[in-house]
Amino acid sequence: MPLSPDDLIRFLRSVHPYDSLDSDRLDALAPRFEQRQTRAGQDIYALGELLDGLYLIHDGEVTVRDENDAPVSILGPRNSFGERGLTRDGRAVTSARASADSLLLLLPRADFEALMEAEPTVARFFDRRRAEGSRGSDLATSRVETFMAASPATCPPATSVQEAARIMRDRGISSLCVTEGNRLAGIVTVRDLSGKVVAGALPSDTPVSQVMTPAPLTLSPDAIGSDVLHAMMERHIGHIPITEAGRLVGIVTQTDLTRFQAVSSAELVSAISRANSAEEMARSTAEIPRLLVQLVAGGNRHEVVTRLITDIADTATRRLLALAEAELGPPPVPYLWLACGSQGRQEQTGVSDQDNCLMLDDAVTEADMPYFRSLAQFVCAGLDTCGYFLCPGEMMATNPCWCQPVRVWRNYFSGWIAKPDPEAQMLASVMFDLRPIGGERSLFEGLQSETLALASRNSIFVAHMISNSLKHTPPLGLLRGFATIRSGEHRNTLDLKHNGVVPVVDLGRVYALQGKLPEVNTRARLKAAEAAGVLSVSGGRDLIDAYDLIAETRLEHQVAMARRGEKPDNYLAPTDLSDFERSHLRDAFVVVKTMQSAVGHGKGMLG
Repeated sequence: MPLSPDDLIRFLRSVHPYDSLDSDRLDALAPRFEQRQTRAGQDIYALGELLDGLYLIHDGEVTVRDENDAPVSILGPRNSFGERGLTRDGRAVTSARASADSLLLLLPRADFEALMEAEPTVARFFDRRRAEGSRGSDLATSRVETFMAASPATCPPATSVQEAARIMRDRGISSLCVTEGNRLAGIVTVRDLSGKVVAGALPSDTPVSQVMTPAPLTLSPDAIGSDVLHAMMERHIGHIPITEAGRLVGIVTQTDLTRFQAVSSAELVSAISRANSAEEMARSTAEIPRLLVQLVAGGNRHEVVTRLITDIADTATRRLLALAEAELGPPPVPYLWLACGSQGRQEQTGVSDQDNCLMLDDAVTEADMPYFRSLAQFVCAGLDTCGYFLCPGEMMATNPCWCQPVRVWRNYFSGWIAKPDPEAQMLASVMFDLRPIGGERSLFEGLQSETLALASRNSIFVAHMISNSLKHTPPLGLLRGFATIRSGEHRNTLDLKHNGVVPVVDLGRVYALQGKLPEVNTRARLKAAEAAGVLSVSGGRDLIDAYDLIAETRLEHQVAMARRGEKPDNYLAPTDLSDFERSHLRDAFVVVKTMQSAVGHGKGMLG
């Protein structure tokens, strides 16, 4: 049934960017939309067809496909499509078909173009959508589960190498996952068979357990394509099993990446992983501002951008560790290098110092310590050369306090939790964001869960951490204004780090503590807190939306500076924003302030 004029306007008011239009503009625009009923299976337009205008789905479902007839997206109510064709010669660069009975609203081409010209907010929205759409199926930012090979071929450890070779030949594959029940024991590849069996003249009945790679690197289904590509380039491997809760669910090989067009972040990771000095790496890390511009201009979400940027820092750290070991010799005992701060949370942007530490095996002796002091100095100096400047607070492995055996770290955490004075709160806040980067990861595994459990049971410590999380407040002024910095170099600006993202980071850390959640990334913490019931569904969604807007605004500000050839910072003048952007940013700050108030009053949730 067709929509009445009033129903149509109410619907448009619920869809961005039409919700930004004033009443007169919307009243004039609404009658221009044509209502089209489509049946399931009906073609809406074909590839190369001259488009009539912009489509908006009122109800139903539409599948959009690329030039290879591969699904690009499945769209539901309030989604628009067809705008990509309206920016070129008017011909569709995709095809669209109704996958369910649908009511579509068509804004004719001439009206769409006039709206884009008259309304900057609408133009910005659809310019971003076009940039995002122009990437097509971007493997770099697609979840692994969308392109992995499900149900990978497997064999038990006792399988002979001859039988393994026969299975791979018959199935036309280049690897087998070796499993014991549901547990992944290893992986054997064609390269293993040629390099170890044939070249080593091993008998054909040799079990694969003798030639496989045991405990191989794995990723989870919610990893993204860049995680796969970066791991393959850095470690020079071509197969990565995909596991979920320890269960093998798929595999990704280089064959799965054949359509992938390498993104700049992958090129930087590849170059850094092969560099022979910090100075050589610095030539690659110097490209990060340009990469930041490209990623944001490409329509990537902030959590994707920051993960890609952090991947580069992780690779540089691991490469420096390898170079240090090559110069100093093998370590006397196992160690683990960990990142904290923004690198630990995988939230690095164009402005990053270094925050890191070393955990050493408890077998370490005083005679071993000069080795690790030299290792820390080598890596931290190298990171500084690469543009990750030294931490002003000396929260680095070069500080003897943060280069200690695991037993000392365990005492650190238990002491901070038992006596949560202001310094302990600050240190605990930093250390709850630890993430292993290179070395023996088992040194940290038990410590993380043990510390979370110990901290969550101590109500006094939790109360102090909540109090500490409220020290950074959103920059809200009276009369719907902003509280800008009043003096100094950054007068009349907003600090989008300390008064923008940090309040949400602090809240996420508190929620993780309350729910004993192992996640470190802020957005992942918020989603996990919602799933665990620490946050209500409405409160979690509001806070995530607010965080996304603040983080996106910060990134876009840094990109604007990089485009001007300036060093990116976190200080944004509200006058650089449109009225619409200021209004929404303030609304986001209000959500954060409300959540802080809820936590401060012991509610922990927003209903």
